[in-house]
Order: sequence, then structure tokens, then C-alpha cells
Amino acid sequence: MAYIFSWILLPVRFLLGIPFRFFRLLNIRRSRACSDPGSPHPRNFHSFRKVHSSKDHVVHRTIDKRRGVIEDLHLAIEIFIEAMFDMFHKAAHCVLSPFAAFRTFGRWFSSPGAGAKDIDDEILNASVPTATLGDKEPAPTERNLTLRHALNTDARTCRDVITEFGYPYEAIRVITADGYVLLLERIPRRDARKAVYLQHGILDSSLGWVSNGVVGSPAFAAFDQGYDVFLGNLRGLVSREHVDRNISSQQYWRYSINEHGTEDIPAMIEKIHEVKTAELKISQPDQETNDEQPYKLCAISHSLGGAAMLMYVVTRRIKEKPHMLSRLVLLSPAGFHDETNFVFTVGHYLCLLLAPLLARLLPALYIPTRFFRMLLNKLVRDFHNYPAVGGLVQTVLSYGFGGDSSNWVGVLGMPHYNMNDMPGLSFRVIHHLAQIKRAGKFRMYDYGSASANMEVYGSPEPLDLGEYYSLIDIPVDLVAGRRDQIISPRMIKRHYKSMKDAGVDVSYNEFDYGHLDFTFSHHEELLAYVMSRLLLVEPVLKRQSSQKALKSNKKRHASS
Repeated sequence: MAYIFSWILLPVRFLLGIPFRFFRLLNIRRSRACSDPGSPHPRNFHSFRKVHSSKDHVVHRTIDKRRGVIEDLHLAIEIFIEAMFDMFHKAAHCVLSPFAAFRTFGRWFSSPGAGAKDIDDEILNASVPTATLGDKEPAPTERNLTLRHALNTDARTCRDVITEFGYPYEAIRVITADGYVLLLERIPRRDARKAVYLQHGILDSSLGWVSNGVVGSPAFAAFDQGYDVFLGNLRGLVSREHVDRNISSQQYWRYSINEHGTEDIPAMIEKIHEVKTAELKISQPDQETNDEQPYKLCAISHSLGGAAMLMYVVTRRIKEKPHMLSRLVLLSPAGFHDETNFVFTVGHYLCLLLAPLLARLLPALYIPTRFFRMLLNKLVRDFHNYPAVGGLVQTVLSYGFGGDSSNWVGVLGMPHYNMNDMPGLSFRVIHHLAQIKRAGKFRMYDYGSASANMEVYGSPEPLDLGEYYSLIDIPVDLVAGRRDQIISPRMIKRHYKSMKDAGVDVSYNEFDYGHLDFTFSHHEELLAYVMSRLLLVEPVLKRQSSQKALKSNKKRHASS
């Protein structure tokens, strides 16, 4: 009887064991699912997803079949109920047809591992019928696919998004002077003499510049206009990329906005200069230029990236070093924070009051474990799949951030918040922003004592960057959002007034956006404006050719 009951309960054991087999297969997918040398198709979802419309949002796709926590619970309950009904069905079959049951039991007993092995092989070698448009025989063919994202979560990277839309991609590792390893990503146009460098803001990554698909993303728009596009990533990932692989959490997160502006951005721009100069010498060896820089580089920055970019330009000018930039387009840049909503104001004062304690206990803000990052990823899917829940969360977050109308739920669903990695926020960056609010000035980090500041800045007080705006020698375009409650238009106008008084070639414009709409939402008017500002910078060859034509005209007039 024990054997009979074992056989009756076998379907239950098998069905309940499916999730464990599935997760085990995912863990060994790289070794087992490598593409067959004789197969013309790679075994992944990458090319399968290319049939999606390029106008669809990278995150919000109606055909996105990823599951949230609620859907996982529904699936588990359905599997359990189905297993229970199947158990009673098998029990009835055993009672009514005992001879057939014993024959089946004999087959299982003779080869106990055969059934599970067959099931495993069937799951591993799953195939999807596909057809390629334009084939002579358009009949569907079998193509093997492998599940790409563990635990049914989204872990796409900037590379996945760029290559999915058919654009070229290149990754460049950059090491800063203090040992941090940064990822500089690129949509390469190697022979272009105009380049654009895009720098993200707080708790963001390069993925934000390509998150709206081909039509609505600044990175793709710039590439389509003939630019060589570079996407910078600031330090601050949970993976803690550093030359010292044993670096502690306290040591890794010990940086402020200073390091973003004086270490990260200089390292990436110098790498851009190195790469572009070398490539142009190879691709266009006959072209002669009088300038040391044979290309024009513009920068587009958002939020904290804008403050870091201004810090970079000012400090390079103070040190009398070239910054290699031709124009700045700053989208809602940080730097002045006199006016903040109630939540941020309370947070700033608590940060200043408890700074010594928090610096030791909380070196950075991020989700610490893979499980909770996976849980967040799945919960956000529930927010999208259940509009009532998503609307409630959106309303709560919007009111929490002072009424800012940005798509907060959509931002939380960005793939860079995944179970493997995510951007973090250093406590010193938060402390630096609190210091800026208290001082009412855009200044560098205060190390807490006159002696420490003297060692870094040569003065007992931190450097006030606003006082050095007169050193900015390139055009600056400031853009504010009327519905931005994180950095209000009045704070952007403070940048504008300070620059205007200092004689900087600066412009100011406003759009009806929230803070995150500058990178995350699809706005054609913003893209058109940004591209129009970039096109004001004349490429090197055109400018030089016009100079040569002017000189030849002068010679002709002189000879006549």
C-alpha cells in the first residue's frame, strides 16, 4: 500500500517541485544553454524581443509577461489546486483500474529517474515556432530559447536596450584617480567630429537616457543627428566596483558630490578625449586641424549630474586645465536648494543633526539584499498590472515629494533596480545637499573643521562655486520644470541670475514637466529644444573650412 500511495502522490510531488527545478535550471542556464556551434540563431530572448515596436516604452510594454508578487501567489495557488484535483483523479483511477495502475507503477519503479529526466530535458530544450519575414519558405521553424531573467524579474541593462533597437554599442571601463571603476557606455559613430556626453542624476544610471525607446530618448535622438554618443555612469553601485576588491562598505561609500565633479566626470571626459582623438587620427588621417581637440564635445546633464558638471567646469578652470567641452545643457540642475518641500526639509535638518551617528550606521541608502531587490522588482510589476494599486502608490509618492508629478511608479520599474545590482545614494552626498541648503550657496563639501577644509581647499571654508561662475567660458543652457517640486524653477533661476551677472553666455527655458520627466518621459518638444541647442555648436571641419574660405576670399580681394 505504501508503494500505491507513493504513486498516487507522485503528481503532487512533481507539480510542487516544478518551481525548484525551474530555478535550478535558471542557475545553470549559462553552461547548458550556450548556443550550438551549428545553430545559426543565438539561444536567448534578445532577437525574439526585436519584433516589438520601437515606439513602445522600454518598461511599459503591453506584451510584457513578467510576473509580480500577486501573480506569483496566484500561480502557486493554481498549481496547488490543480495538484490536489489531480491527486484525487489518480486515486479514483487506481481504485477503479487496479491492473492499469500496477502496470504504470511497475514502469516507474523500474526506472525511477526517467520521468523527471524527461521533464527536465523537455523544459531545458523548450522551443518557440518562429518565422523570418522575407524567407523563401515562411513556414515557422523551431528555435531554442533560454529564459533570460532569473525569477521572472527584469534585469536588462543599457546595452540590452541599445542593441535591441539595432544601434551599435560599446562599453569602456574607466578607472578614476581614487580607484573607482566606472562604466562609460557608448553608441559609437567613430568618424564623427561632434560628440555628446550625457550624465545622469541621483539614483539613476545611463539607462535613463534610452528608457523611452527610439523616438523619445535623448541618446538615440543625438545619434540620429550624427553625434557620437557617450553615456556616463557615476560611482555608487551596490556591486561596489573598485580596483580594491576587498574595499569595505564604509570606505566605498565615503564620497560626496565633490568626487562626482572632480574625479568621476574628469576621468570619463579624459577617456572620451583619448578615444576620439585616436579614432579620428585613424579614420581621417589627411584632415589637418589647428586646434588640439579635433572634435566638439557637448554635455547634457540632469539633476545631480548638472551640479557635478558645473563643479567640473569651474574647478578645471581654477586649476587652469582644459575641460574640453563646447556647450552645457543642464536639465533641472542641482546646486541651490533654499526651497524644498516639507519632507526634504525635515530630512536635511535630521541629516545635519545626526550626521556623526548616521555616517557610521548608514553609509549609503540602497536595498541591501538580492531577495528584497527582487521583491521590489516584482511589487512594481504589481503596481503596473493593478492600476488601482499603482495609482495609490503614485499618489502617495507624489505627495511625499511635494506634489511633483513625475511618474514615480514607472521609475521604480526601471531595470537598473534589479536583484543583481542597483544605484545607491551615499550618505555624504545627502549630507552635502543638506549643507548646501543650510548655507544657501552652491559650494563644495564641508569636512567639518577648518583644518580639514584648509588641507583640501586651501581655506577654512569650502569653495563657493557660484562665486567662480565668471570662469565659465562656454555657453550654458538651463532648463527648468514648472511642475518640478524637487528642484523648483526658482532654484534654476538662481543659477541663471548668478551666471548672467558673471557674464556667462547663458539661456533659460521652462517646460511643463516634473523632475523625472526630463529623462524618463517622452516629450518631443524637449528633445527638439535640446537638439537645437546642440546644433548651435559648429563642427570642427565646417568651422575651419569656412575660415579657409574667408582667407581665400581676402587673398582674392587683395590681389584684385
